[in-house]
Amino acid sequence: MGNSLEIVAIGGMGEIRAGDDLAGQIIDACQAEHPLVDHDVLVVSQKVVSKAEDRQVKVDPDDPLSHKPLVVSEAKRVLRRRGELIITETQHGFVCANSGIDRSNVASDVACLLPVDPDRSARRIRDAIRHRLGVDVAIIVADTFGRPWRRGVTDIALGCAGILPILDLRGTPDATGRVLHVTEVCIVDELAGAAELVRGKSTGHAVALIRGVDPEWFGPGSVVEDIVRDPADDLFR
Repeated sequence: MGNSLEIVAIGGMGEIRAGDDLAGQIIDACQAEHPLVDHDVLVVSQKVVSKAEDRQVKVDPDDPLSHKPLVVSEAKRVLRRRGELIITETQHGFVCANSGIDRSNVASDVACLLPVDPDRSARRIRDAIRHRLGVDVAIIVADTFGRPWRRGVTDIALGCAGILPILDLRGTPDATGRVLHVTEVCIVDELAGAAELVRGKSTGHAVALIRGVDPEWFGPGSVVEDIVRDPADDLFR
């Protein structure tokens, strides 16, 4: 495993609209300044994925709460309500505010919904890059979530392709030789959070390139299937 990563924001992408070739725009932007190579990781904003997949709904631009009915319709179930805040479980199994629906960085009369299948979205981008360039990269679709018991937000993975979501260290020794029994590292969330540091919230950079990731971390996996905790194992639901 290497001891350094290179993380750069990818510029040069225009506004993404429904039906656009998102993978093609990502490829062109990367090739212009940072030609892709095997074992690169691309972290892609959920917002541009949702825009390309036409996951936007018209709302009243003069009513900041006009998207609230969508929150319930997009939810598998509502977990908590407090004033205007609604905590839901989405169809994917994500527990988040407002079913992940967002009105930032979109037109004032639009609410942006999460992709129907973010893992599939990641696979499509990865497959397009492999077909066009012949390189084997990993894709992470990332979004900003809050966290229970901690202030502040961070980016996490909603979907991935070509990279192991979880690095299972159980049964391996720590630095003192003790065997680890419970340690599973969510590497796609860690990479998503690291990428957000260079993408930012208002810079217009929808993609970040991460280079130097351990090649042993590459492989099949799914955020929804491998990361989302089964409610039977969840002490708080």
